[in-house]
Amino acid sequence: LLVIFRGINTEYFDNSNVDNDKVQNLYSSLNLSSEKFKILLPGRLTKWKGQEMFIQSLNLLKNKYNKENFQAIILGSHQGRKVYFKKLVSDAEKYKLKQHIIFLQHLKEMPLAYYISDIVVSSSIEPEAFGRISVEAQAMKKPILASNHGGSKETIIDGKSGFLFENNNPESLAQNLNKLIETDKDKLQSIGNEGRKNILKKFDVEQMCYSTFLEYKKLVK
Repeated sequence: LLVIFRGINTEYFDNSNVDNDKVQNLYSSLNLSSEKFKILLPGRLTKWKGQEMFIQSLNLLKNKYNKENFQAIILGSHQGRKVYFKKLVSDAEKYKLKQHIIFLQHLKEMPLAYYISDIVVSSSIEPEAFGRISVEAQAMKKPILASNHGGSKETIIDGKSGFLFENNNPESLAQNLNKLIETDKDKLQSIGNEGRKNILKKFDVEQMCYSTFLEYKKLVK
């Protein structure tokens, strides 16, 4: 058996290629604060992506761990699932998190979203076959916090390039979020650097194409 990992464009998902003016415009349009810890949850708004559980974990983060100094960005389109979107907004209001949660339906350039974040979350309650979020976050040198099932178990080096939390468990997610908020910036940067190394080594699209080409070449011979 030959395993060739799916790849992403590591030149597109690269911090050094992000336009600073666009970063400042995004900060302004979303009313972000450089003093607050920013948590990004990308993905279309659908129940299996775990946005409800994520909001529950933010409630625990605020009320059990007494953390107030954070902004969470839930980035994704509801794609017509308006009832689900209203439920998420209602949950944010119920838990008194409206000041902490930003709902963003669309962003053309995903690297910008990763760039402005301190950590990225993949909260899917059903297994991702690959899980682009986990790979893209690492490519952008951001610590990733993901459910401990599906593709993320292969794409994340747990404890080194990111962390795995217990699937569909808001307490486990909140505990990990709290730990990362209390982690100093140098350590977070070190985790991000390890993530970038991991992606360049295994999940670069050019490497994927080249490995596939070489295997066909061998078979043709």
